[in-house]
Amino acid sequence: MRFWRAWIIASTLLDGRLNRDLQDHHGISHTDYGVLVMLSEQEGYRMRMSALAETLAMSKSRLSHQVSRMEKTGLVQRDGDRSDGRGIFACLTPAGRTLLEKAAPTHVEGVRRYVVDLLTESERAQATVFLERVVQGLRAIAPTD
Repeated sequence: MRFWRAWIIASTLLDGRLNRDLQDHHGISHTDYGVLVMLSEQEGYRMRMSALAETLAMSKSRLSHQVSRMEKTGLVQRDGDRSDGRGIFACLTPAGRTLLEKAAPTHVEGVRRYVVDLLTESERAQATVFLERVVQGLRAIAPTD
């Protein structure tokens, strides 16, 4: 029980702190930042919405709402699949790339301060193995959305 409570509290506090840092300094949420990062890592700065939802561990409907909010601020835009016309892509805009470049140092500094610097190299390696196993197990279960 001690492990479980620590996990829940740590993950909630960490997400809240990273979110607050990004909101205070750049006016975006931690979720906005995650979308921007994923799109920035794709060829052509675009990714099929269904793949983006899966990668970010979000439901398709939640991602759709998220992208709609980000479209309104000009950070992303939707585009049809040019190869077969069936899928929808989320695309990073120039404004989204610019904001990501400004926000990245804030996020990296927060991750370092709130997590990396608190753990030894050995603890980080053990945590990585543990967390990857949890992610693998959870991804093996069929999604609910």
